[in-house]
Amino acid sequence: MWALSDISFQVEQGEALGIVGHNGAGKTTILRILSGITTPTRGEITVRGRLAALVEVGSGFHPELTGRENIDLNGAMLGMRSSEIRRKLDSIVEFSGVGQYIDVPVKRYSSGMYVRLGFSIAAHLDPDILLLDEVLAVGDAAFQAKCLDRIAELRRAGRTIVFISHDLAAVYRLCDRALLLDHGRVVADGPPRQIIDEYQQMTFSNDAGPVGLAEPESLAQCTSISFSAPDSTDGIRTGHPMVARLGYRTRQTIPAVVFRISFYWPSGYLCAQLTTDSSQGGLKLGSGEGRVEFHCPVLPVVPGLYRVDLSIESNGQEIEARQRCATLNVGPGKFVAGDFYIENSWKLVEGASPEEKSFH
Repeated sequence: MWALSDISFQVEQGEALGIVGHNGAGKTTILRILSGITTPTRGEITVRGRLAALVEVGSGFHPELTGRENIDLNGAMLGMRSSEIRRKLDSIVEFSGVGQYIDVPVKRYSSGMYVRLGFSIAAHLDPDILLLDEVLAVGDAAFQAKCLDRIAELRRAGRTIVFISHDLAAVYRLCDRALLLDHGRVVADGPPRQIIDEYQQMTFSNDAGPVGLAEPESLAQCTSISFSAPDSTDGIRTGHPMVARLGYRTRQTIPAVVFRISFYWPSGYLCAQLTTDSSQGGLKLGSGEGRVEFHCPVLPVVPGLYRVDLSIESNGQEIEARQRCATLNVGPGKFVAGDFYIENSWKLVEGASPEEKSFH
C-alpha cells in the first residue's frame, strides 16, 4: 500500500498551506517526510530554512525528565542555543500554562499538558518553516485560541506554515492555500474556501436528504426536511430566498412546542439556525401530521455544504432530535467576502456634519 503516490507541490516563503482530507489520506505522512522523520521511498524533498515540526504529541520528550529539563532537551533538538533557551524559558513556560508543574516529570502530565509544552517550545523557536499536525485538538479552548493567535503572528512575520487539521474553520482562517488529499493523492489545490467546499462535497454528498421516522414512543417525530429556492431553478444560492419545510408527526396534543433547524460546518461549529417563536409560549400542536415552513427572504450563508440537525422542544425540554440527518448545499449567488452575506442599502453623502467623528 502506498501512503503517498505521485505527489508534487511547492510552498512559497511566507505562505501558509493547509492540508485537509479524510483519516488515512496521507496528511501526517507528508509532514513526517518534510520534517525528516520518514524517508521517502522515491522522489526528493527540498527544504530551505530553519524548520520546526510538531507532528506528534510529546515527540522528543523524555518521560523521566521534568518539564524544565525537557525544554532544554527539546529546544536543543530543534536547534536552539543554550543562551536562546535561557532567554526564552520564562516566556515558554508562561505560554504553555504548566508553570505549576514545570519541575514535575512529564510522565505525570496529561496529553493536553504535553502538547501545550511541546507547542510552546516550537512556537518560540522562531522558525522559518513551522509544521503542525492536529496539535490544536488536544488543548482546551483558551489554549487553542492562544495557539491560533501565535500562528497568526508567525504568518504576519513572514514565516512559512504547513498546517494539517480537521478543523476546517481554522484552515480557512489561517491559510492562504490548501491541498485536498484522497488516498495518498492530491485531488485539489487552491484557495481554502474552494478546497473546503470540495472536501465537504466529497465527505457529505451521500448523506440522506429526508429523515427517517423516530422511535415509536416519541411524543413527536420529524418525518422529513427539504429546501427549495422559490425564485430560481439554479438551486439555493447566497443572498437569494430559500424555503425550508420540516414535516412532523405527533401522537397526542403537545403544548409550548418549538421547532429548530440548525446548520453546521462539518467541523462542528453552529453556523445558523431557523427556529419558531418561543417568546409567546411556543406552539400548541394537536395529534396527527403537519409541516412547518420557514421562509428566508435572503439566505445569508456563504456557498458551501452544511450539515443539518433538527429538533423539537416542549416546555424547554427536547423531545425529538435528529443529528446529521440532511445536508444543505448552497451555491454561489450574490458576492460575499467573509462568513455571511448582509443585505444592505447605501447612499453617498458629500461633506461631513460637525458632530461626525473624523479620522486623521
